[in-house]
Amino acid sequence: MVGILEKRDKLFPEKVRIFTPDVDRLYYEGNLELLKKTAVAVVGSRKCTPYGRKISGEIGKKLGNAGITVVSGLARGIDTESHIGAVNTPGKTIAVVAGGTDQFYPPENRDLQRKIADEGLLLSLKPPGYKCRPFDFPIRNKVISAISDSVVIVEATSRSGALITAECAMEHGKDVYALPGNITSIYSFGTNTLIKEGAIPLVVVDDLLRDFGKNVYINVEKNLNLGNDETLVIDVLREYGEMTIEEIYHKTNIHPLDLNGIMTVLEIKGIVFSAMGKFFVANFKE
Repeated sequence: MVGILEKRDKLFPEKVRIFTPDVDRLYYEGNLELLKKTAVAVVGSRKCTPYGRKISGEIGKKLGNAGITVVSGLARGIDTESHIGAVNTPGKTIAVVAGGTDQFYPPENRDLQRKIADEGLLLSLKPPGYKCRPFDFPIRNKVISAISDSVVIVEATSRSGALITAECAMEHGKDVYALPGNITSIYSFGTNTLIKEGAIPLVVVDDLLRDFGKNVYINVEKNLNLGNDETLVIDVLREYGEMTIEEIYHKTNIHPLDLNGIMTVLEIKGIVFSAMGKFFVANFKE
């Protein structure tokens, strides 16, 4: 069942009223209470790297497990992975779609969209039956920023719509985080440029959680979900304390290229931190 919120309604989101005053009506399916919770937008390019997909899912899951609602646009790529990461967590997820809530775009996200409608919240500026057009996405991105307290850009090309969301968030006076990326990758051009222009580099997801006053202790039994190599690295760090990447390599014999990727993922998960060229393990709650 699709509901309608008019601007004059008491339930109309105050954030939308303030930040996007030209929006007079919203269509929705799902739990409107999520609009009252702390929310972070996690967005990025439709075309992205496997690394970007993995990290956006990890960010969505970690935010959701901390009780933060993850907002995105249900597009292919980064948006999809952030929704998947958060949909089964306590924080849940909000999808702001460009077409009607009964239209499945992209079509491969049909099941995900239905799950979000059942367990999270679907929002749209368009009535049922409306098929989205290219000019519908910029205003959709403004709404994503409006209902979010902060915005995270995972990967973005120079023409990515996610940069519109970032620009709106900056205009709204909200924190914008960007994931640093390879300077030779077109998929990181947008995020690296945002950092150059003043966005906060998201090196550790726990930095974002701390900004919202969330506990960053990690429950060893429930929340790590580590692979064999990741477990080996953690065991070595816990035994020897602060170590350089070379020292970790000599203790684990993991190929340096693989090890660099593992350390990056562990940092994003908030399991390890780095400072002055050395890595150390985060605080754990047994």
